[in-house]
Amino acid sequence: MALVVVLVICGVLALFLQSQRDTGAEARRRSIAVAQTFAHSPGLLQALRTPDPSKILQPITEATRKAAGVDFIVVMDTHGIRYTHPLPSKIGKRFVGQIAPSLAGKVYTESVHGPLGHEEQATVPVDDARGKVVALVSAGLKVRNITNAVNRQLPIILTAGAGALVASTGGTALVGRRLRRQTHSLAPDEMTRMYEHHDTVLHSVREGVLIVGADGRLLLVNDEAKRLLDLPAEVEGRHPSQLPDLDPDVVELLVSRREATDEVLFAGERLLAVNQRPTDSAGGPGGTVVTLRDTTELQALSGRAEVARERLKLLYDAGVGIGTTLDVGSTADELARVAVPRFADFVTVDLADAVLYGDEPAATATDLRRIAMRGIRDDHPLYEKNRLINFLPVTPQARGYGSGRSELVADLSAAPDWQAQDPQRTRAILEYGIQSLIVAPIRARGVVLGMANFYRAKRDPFDEEDVSLAEELVARAAVSIDNARRYAREHALAVTLQRSLLPRALPEQSALDVGYRYLPAQSGVSGDWFDVIPLPGGRVALVVGDVVGHGLHAAATMGRLRTAVHNFSALDLPPDELLSHLDDLVGRIDQDEACAEATGEIAGATCLYAIYDPVTRRCTMARAGHLAPALVHPDGSVTFADLPAGPPLGIGAMPFQTAELELAEDTRLVLYTDGLIEDRTRDLDVGMELLLQSLARHPDRSPDEMCQAVLDELLPGRPTDDVAVLVARTRALAPDRVAEWDVPRDPAAVSDMRLAVAGKMEEWGLAELGFATELVLSELVTNAIRYGSDPIRLRLIRDRALICEVSDGSNTSPHLRYAATTDEGGRGLFLVSQMTERWGVRYSPQGKVIWAEQALP
Repeated sequence: MALVVVLVICGVLALFLQSQRDTGAEARRRSIAVAQTFAHSPGLLQALRTPDPSKILQPITEATRKAAGVDFIVVMDTHGIRYTHPLPSKIGKRFVGQIAPSLAGKVYTESVHGPLGHEEQATVPVDDARGKVVALVSAGLKVRNITNAVNRQLPIILTAGAGALVASTGGTALVGRRLRRQTHSLAPDEMTRMYEHHDTVLHSVREGVLIVGADGRLLLVNDEAKRLLDLPAEVEGRHPSQLPDLDPDVVELLVSRREATDEVLFAGERLLAVNQRPTDSAGGPGGTVVTLRDTTELQALSGRAEVARERLKLLYDAGVGIGTTLDVGSTADELARVAVPRFADFVTVDLADAVLYGDEPAATATDLRRIAMRGIRDDHPLYEKNRLINFLPVTPQARGYGSGRSELVADLSAAPDWQAQDPQRTRAILEYGIQSLIVAPIRARGVVLGMANFYRAKRDPFDEEDVSLAEELVARAAVSIDNARRYAREHALAVTLQRSLLPRALPEQSALDVGYRYLPAQSGVSGDWFDVIPLPGGRVALVVGDVVGHGLHAAATMGRLRTAVHNFSALDLPPDELLSHLDDLVGRIDQDEACAEATGEIAGATCLYAIYDPVTRRCTMARAGHLAPALVHPDGSVTFADLPAGPPLGIGAMPFQTAELELAEDTRLVLYTDGLIEDRTRDLDVGMELLLQSLARHPDRSPDEMCQAVLDELLPGRPTDDVAVLVARTRALAPDRVAEWDVPRDPAAVSDMRLAVAGKMEEWGLAELGFATELVLSELVTNAIRYGSDPIRLRLIRDRALICEVSDGSNTSPHLRYAATTDEGGRGLFLVSQMTERWGVRYSPQGKVIWAEQALP
């Protein structure tokens, strides 16, 4: 308390002295300011040049004095004779004070005893335009007035001192009470002991603590912080930048004063977790406090956890990325792509050659084909892709293939069994930098299908944990490869079946020049088919069909329908009747499968059947749910045939309609399935328009070239559905190769017909066939006259064979039979069948036609 009182008294005294000094200084500053202002006031020089300056200046100085708050303003000449003074009696008298400094151009202040008493005054010169001092001005205050001002401030100072005394006393009491409460009324010795304990704990904890002051210097560093940062013993008081052994990142953090939470920094070989907080956030002194924890072991554990996480992610990616297709090569390549470079630098996959064809692999590591190769670089010396490799029995590959267990070769340079396979190549592999190998057998359902080889170059070699990971990767690929192998085998069987059911070559005929293309679907087999069937009379039937669905069921149904079409065409049925029979057949197939509790697949199908006659150049066609054919006319125009649409086969709801077109010679008839023009990205109308445009671009191409061009333009990639395209260019039989006669219904006309036919045979140079032809003609014309009805016509056609046709208006069907020795008739058709290659009957709306063919010599 005494100390507080002394401090307050000293403060009051100091305030009094300061107030007095400040008041005197303020008086001098005011005097100087007033004197200078008046000395430089406008009109002063003019007033000084008048005969009576006092008359002009006295009232001005008095008014200015009162306004400026000074006690006097005196204007004098250079000799000190006053022009003005508050006391008029002093005008004309000498100025009391020093004027020499002012005459020298200086501002001079002084304390004098003048006419008004003890005065503080300032004297300044008055210069003319040339800088010459022509007069002086002095202004000042009486010291008594200055003292009175200090006396007026003294009560305020004393009051402030008393208030400070009360506040200081009260504050001291409050602080003392708070200190007693915070120290729990500890005595000084107790406080000393407590701080000793504090220091002991601070330097014993296993966490580094540093306190950095506001100037960036280290105020406190405990022992653990010195150990972690390798600091010298006497480090307090030094700036972090002055410590050369301190890591730059740590220095940057300590001087930055920014907040940090578990920030990881390297200090030598240690990995530290650093926290930094400012100390002035709660009103404390400026600076920061830093704590350090050694997390090196934790980082090692975290590294192992990260490795495990990466391996789990690799296995997840393998599960997602391997086996996306049912292709052996693609699956093997996916395995290699997943493993490089995350697990290995180079990966090769070798499969038994038989696996690629869907067969069972061999028991030894011979005939292994390299089907996948991936690496971080392409200039490696490993065996190239598609190479057939025979591994020696001592190699890790052969051992792993035979045992079904993985082989680890951590150091290839110390593995003579591996080097025995190809010493020159293995030496190049070692020089390249490849140093470690894992051989993992690709095993599925107890069968080893091949080997996966994982190589590492210029990084940590493989270990036992890596072997487990390699086996996991290969196990995920093995099932997919085996599924792809089985699929390849089944697909090959299905494709073989489908190919066997399709025509392998087109038959010889003269009516049409035919080109075709068949493209199987990208996956699986389908039921698209086509056919070119020669018919009697030089005619040709064109067939295109499409069975609903994919797989063996569709292929088998297609084979049955194709066989049925051949059988029905042998009966020479018109297109609408043939489609009706096919419709019944498809219906029965569905009924049989439903009764047999099959898979429930419906054997629906579409079909287009057309018959072209080169003699009449007429084409008769009908369709069952199929797309209309395109016609490329000789003039280059392209249209779709106006053909009535019928329901797909198997519906059995409506009869089929036939359309008959007369085609000019050299017309292209284009038949196709829907896979050509329709897919998931293209509508049917768009595809048909593209087909028209493709056909119109080069109408003069051959049928084979036109097929290929259409596929190239409409199917740039492999189709998702089977595609069948058939292009037929029409030909017309020359009139001189056809002969026709009307036959009267009179048995005597037979001899006339024989003579006419003999003449035509001579004309065609076929005299050696004359006897057989006359015999066949006699029998057929006689039967028509005896059993048929008018009109009766005879036609000879010279094509690839000599065709004899006799038509009449009846529908009675002749039958071939063996006549007994006692029968008078029944041997005519038997003779016809013996003398000709083949014979038959076809029906038309006008009756029937009996025909017979003979081979040309």
